[in-house]
Amino acid sequence: MGLSVTLSNALSGMKIGQNALDVLSYNVANAGTPGYHKRSLSVVAALGVNSTYAREGALTRTFNQSLQQHYTRAVSDSGFASVQSSYLDRVQTLFGMPGTIGSLDEAFNAFETSLTSLSTSPDSFAARADTVQKAQVLASTLNRLTTDIQSLRQEVESRIATSVNDINAQLSSLEKINNRLADQGIDPGSRATLLDQRDRLVSSLSEQMDLRVSYRNDDTVALMTRSGVGILDGRASIFSFESSGALSATSQFSTDDSKSKVGKLILMTSAGLPIDLVKQNVLSSGELAGLVELRDVNLVQAQDQLDEVASALAQSLSTNVTVGTQITAGAANGYDLDISDIRNGNEFSLSYLQNGVEKTVRVLRVDDTSKLPLDYVDANGARVIGLDFSSGSAAVASELQNRLGAGLAFSSPSSGTIRILDDGASGTTDVVSASSRWTSTGLQNGDFGISLFVDYNNADYTNALDGNGQRLGFAGRIRVNADIVNDNKLLVQYQSTTSLGDGARVNSLVENLGSMRFAGSLGKAGQNPSFRLAGTVSDFISQAINFQGKRGRLGDLGCRHAGIDAQCPGGTPRGRVRRRRRRGDGAVDGTAERLFCQCPGDVGGPGTDRLAHADREVSP
Repeated sequence: MGLSVTLSNALSGMKIGQNALDVLSYNVANAGTPGYHKRSLSVVAALGVNSTYAREGALTRTFNQSLQQHYTRAVSDSGFASVQSSYLDRVQTLFGMPGTIGSLDEAFNAFETSLTSLSTSPDSFAARADTVQKAQVLASTLNRLTTDIQSLRQEVESRIATSVNDINAQLSSLEKINNRLADQGIDPGSRATLLDQRDRLVSSLSEQMDLRVSYRNDDTVALMTRSGVGILDGRASIFSFESSGALSATSQFSTDDSKSKVGKLILMTSAGLPIDLVKQNVLSSGELAGLVELRDVNLVQAQDQLDEVASALAQSLSTNVTVGTQITAGAANGYDLDISDIRNGNEFSLSYLQNGVEKTVRVLRVDDTSKLPLDYVDANGARVIGLDFSSGSAAVASELQNRLGAGLAFSSPSSGTIRILDDGASGTTDVVSASSRWTSTGLQNGDFGISLFVDYNNADYTNALDGNGQRLGFAGRIRVNADIVNDNKLLVQYQSTTSLGDGARVNSLVENLGSMRFAGSLGKAGQNPSFRLAGTVSDFISQAINFQGKRGRLGDLGCRHAGIDAQCPGGTPRGRVRRRRRRGDGAVDGTAERLFCQCPGDVGGPGTDRLAHADREVSP
């Protein structure tokens, strides 16, 4: 081997060493760059004429397709949970902690305390004025919370529109990168850079929506949702968002386009096929799915709960109760019940024992017959039946006989009266009670009930189901009766001649506010009973605050790999953190231990029980 060959081999080795150093320095410089994959340069021994020398091999990227698929899925779940958590934490803040200034709980307690104080001194102008003022603060708190919830929904819609623009831009870039990667003549360094850009775009897109990625032999990728809808295959699909304008409590999603009052999220496939992503339930994870669920489910549930609180509040003060009169007809026992005062949305109820099991039936007056048939079980376990009262009490009795069948006998002995009798046999079917609830029609007609809280235009709140239902959005419309604001003596005087020292009406209002029980409706956000409230007005408020508080915490919890023995995909060992567990009233009643790992999937995916997954109880 001559000197020239020796020098040539040495130069070849130095060149390879320099190139390897360049690759190493590039790896170090981009260690924190999202989407960058470590590169390595191989060295190949080559056989010359009279010697062996080093030759530069292929430039390769450290890339594990299986791990990348797992990472992509974890990023989607993380995006879903992250956006949910950010908004649900804000909802929790809006509702406030129990007892804190400005919270719904504090406003109600102040009103209840003022009303109780008024019962001891009904002739005091200052006490009456304070009760009216506290009622106005409570109503304005419900108004404000409704405005804030709808503002959040509006903000979510705007964010959906922004996400759509970002997705389209990223898909366009990825389509161009695919076209360049398809060129097999591109040099290895440029190809590696393009692959990094490809993976960075795929990661960003997967944060926005759930993706399944197909890696092709030519290094290009095809994208589709987990439900199988194509996003990119040669040509990119185009997302669009059709805004519906300003949102209110009545602006809700429906699969019926004529009834839906929220923006539409449309995907136009490369084949020209339009797909309504929300209507077809295409998206299951990612930030976009999280935003849609916030707009159409989570924030709607929060509004539903505010409306339930406002509804129960108004009804607890305006409702009068008529108890049925016990009667006996031969061996049968039962009640005669006057239903003539029942207004649209009001109800009467009956309880009876059947084979030793107590059952309760609530019968609602429904004037809007498009809402019929109506038959469901409420949050208190009572069966709710909606009926048209327009044909009179005899028709109501006949319909109840058809619905409830043998064991009970329904009739109408006179107009406006329902008679309910058992079967006359001991221990089979026995009527326990019957009563009606109806809304007062005036302020001084002799009734203790009073419409202190009213709807727009000073209209009585009766919980009518007409149209969208009076309950929907009522928290944003609730007001203090203008007549009572102008003359607070009406809080006390149930007749024009009633003495201001007579506390009968106020005592009745205090009793009803603290003990009258209600059950949440089915609501607009879904049919799941777990979203429905039950109990007194105070119970409704506590349940709503606790529900929102718990849901806000759920958004912050739940590594999907917690409790798994294997190391997480991020390569970071799991750890533990102990935290105090508090009840809704803030008292510490134990601790919980959270298992976690610091990986892209360190957030539970949609539909998982993140609280149960992430926490386990330990001794107090």
